[in-house]
Amino acid sequence: MTDPADARLRLVIPCYNESRRLRPDSFLSFVRSRRDTSLLFVDDGSTDATGAMLAALSAQAPDRVEVLTLPRNAGKAAAVQNGIARALQRAPGLVGYWDADLSTPLDALPQFLEVLDTRPRIEIVIGSRVKLLGRHVERNEPRHYLGRVFATAASLALGLAVYDTQCGAKVFRASEAVAAAFARPFRSGWVFDVELLARYVAAVGHDEARARIYELPLQEWIEVPGSKVKPWHALEAAWDLARIAVALRRGCLR
Repeated sequence: MTDPADARLRLVIPCYNESRRLRPDSFLSFVRSRRDTSLLFVDDGSTDATGAMLAALSAQAPDRVEVLTLPRNAGKAAAVQNGIARALQRAPGLVGYWDADLSTPLDALPQFLEVLDTRPRIEIVIGSRVKLLGRHVERNEPRHYLGRVFATAASLALGLAVYDTQCGAKVFRASEAVAAAFARPFRSGWVFDVELLARYVAAVGHDEARARIYELPLQEWIEVPGSKVKPWHALEAAWDLARIAVALRRGCLR
């Protein structure tokens, strides 16, 4: 695959057994309408028809869609880390990752790019699922309230007032600090987004992180049935969050 010179953003889409939720036509329409973006799907060892669907999608837009297939299921954290590391090899101006189920619609992407284009100091734009009047955010109520508890804990762990670390829509400027944050596998499986931010904080410091990270309230986010996150994963997430907090305070995340 050879990216056209004008594809400044490489967007990673992690996939694991997504054949029932994947919408190839939406992705195909998107890449045909945006010549500044290419997609890198990471098939995380899927055992259903996901691989075949991604191969067919790539065949329809070989200059805009690439597929990276991992030999076995390693989890979303590994899929994202491998995908971003691969994307950075082509030296794009921007990289990012997006949920395969399109709970955040692709037409939200221009808002992320506008932030980076108009605010040159910003290096990380995080989608934030805030229920505000005039916005369409549909979340499972128990998960929403559990998410608020987790967000408070994540903010304390990071030393940053972050509303939503876990939204699967994020875009990054391909800076040295961002590349370093993705350079090695994540220790955490379920809260790798927090570990990612912690690595960035460790690299640039809290004051710089506050100035370079921007949370973007989404106009639309709709929870799609079939999430692989289960209630008992909350215990693993809590343990991982505690480990991240300790490592950040000890300076062990660089």
